[in-house]
Amino acid sequence: MKIVLQRVAKASVDVDNKQVSAIGRGLLLLVGFGDDDDQAGIEKAVKKIVNLRLWPGDQNRGFDNSVLDVSGEVLIVPQFTLMANCSRGNRPDFGRAKNPREARRLYNVFVEKFMQYIKVVKTGVFGEMMEVELVNEGPVTLVLDF
Repeated sequence: MKIVLQRVAKASVDVDNKQVSAIGRGLLLLVGFGDDDDQAGIEKAVKKIVNLRLWPGDQNRGFDNSVLDVSGEVLIVPQFTLMANCSRGNRPDFGRAKNPREARRLYNVFVEKFMQYIKVVKTGVFGEMMEVELVNEGPVTLVLDF
């Protein structure tokens, strides 16, 4: 599982020129699932992400507060292209990506696990062409491999 995590002031997803999801302050997560990913790894990833200290504390510096601490929102967008292998040739190879049916199931489990911790969880649309818009706060961007 690969995740690109961005701390955002706001983020949204449009499909066919219509907004389908939007959040305020919180996290935008782009998530891709690989062949070796399973449900057990999802719990570990979600616990890690909700507890990552990515916001400043009382002195307004450093990384002291988590998305839970700041009552942040989360927007989770499926992105199988994160699983691309670009080591050979000029065309990305997606052979390591989980098959779409199983990836959709894992994506849904991932979203449900976040809903156990975060009050506002929004999603992209699995399998659709999406336009993702964000205002990165910081900027803070992390690439996570689980």
